Amino acid sequence: MQTQQKPVIALTLGDPAGIGPELVARLLARPDTCAQANIVLVGDPWLWQAGQDVAGVDVATAPVSGFAAVRGRADTSLPAMLAMDTVRKEDVAVGQARAPGGASVLRVLDACMDAARDGAVDAICFAPLNKHAMKLGGMRHDDELHHFAQYLGVTGYFCEFNTLGTLWTSRVSSHIPLKDAAAALTIDGIKDAARLIHRSLVANGVERPRVAVAAFNPHGGDGGTCGREEVDVIEPAVRALNAEGLPVQGPYPADTIFLKAQAGDFDAIVTMYHDQGQIALKLLGFSRGVTVQGGLPIPITTPAHGTAYDIAGAGKANVDAMAQALRIACRMGLAHRAAA
Repeated sequence: MQTQQKPVIALTLGDPAGIGPELVARLLARPDTCAQANIVLVGDPWLWQAGQDVAGVDVATAPVSGFAAVRGRADTSLPAMLAMDTVRKEDVAVGQARAPGGASVLRVLDACMDAARDGAVDAICFAPLNKHAMKLGGMRHDDELHHFAQYLGVTGYFCEFNTLGTLWTSRVSSHIPLKDAAAALTIDGIKDAARLIHRSLVANGVERPRVAVAAFNPHGGDGGTCGREEVDVIEPAVRALNAEGLPVQGPYPADTIFLKAQAGDFDAIVTMYHDQGQIALKLLGFSRGVTVQGGLPIPITTPAHGTAYDIAGAGKANVDAMAQALRIACRMGLAHRAAA
């Protein structure tokens, strides 16, 4: 791919105490990685070296003094390296969530969002982070998506997408107790989730996304005898979406909808709550799942798995999900740049 056609991707090392630095080292050691994008690695030089040491690789980088120097690089065969000093080595304990590590993650991600907002990068791909460490480090929100949305001034609907290969899922409610999930279902919420995942799949190169909607109750509510959420909320939302020209199907019982998707019937599923989709996708392919931060003005992706503190520093991390997260960031980054 010619340099001017490559998307500019900001790549971060994630939580300093987790497997992120190792994953990034393994990813950038692959010969095909820099062929996909003009990559700028953002983070602490000592942490980048630590990641290479754990992975057993030695990856050359091209130092840059700021994000503005990245897009015009004549040679993108090496990743650019934008050094930031955000955390001291002695303040990091491998495998432990600590405030300095969480604060480091926030500083790096905020710098990348500033660069994306300024047009210096087309998308962000971050290695796994730890929400508890970020809260200890000053994050005021329940999760990173809400931090991103507030930082970027998002006022409309946003949600996480989880993806596995060509299958994407969105959800109407996310990080709330299961006892509150039924009350969180609304016609507008389902419509927003379906519209957003349809629009995002188009940005990811799917010309005519096939979107299905999951039921909430066992057996899809059995016509209202096992819960009325399908009758009162989900079915009216599907009819309204169809009326506006969005060919959404459902609701389908949650215990069979992923079998249909696995057979290739759908490109996306709108789930009603967090674990309804997460359990299925992680069983189908835990090491390959990707989370896309949907509804933001810039594309942001990350592996769907976490920091894996139990194997951090052991040299055992699987890079497949990180590689897929970068591929999605590249596709969405190109679409984002074309639409700008």
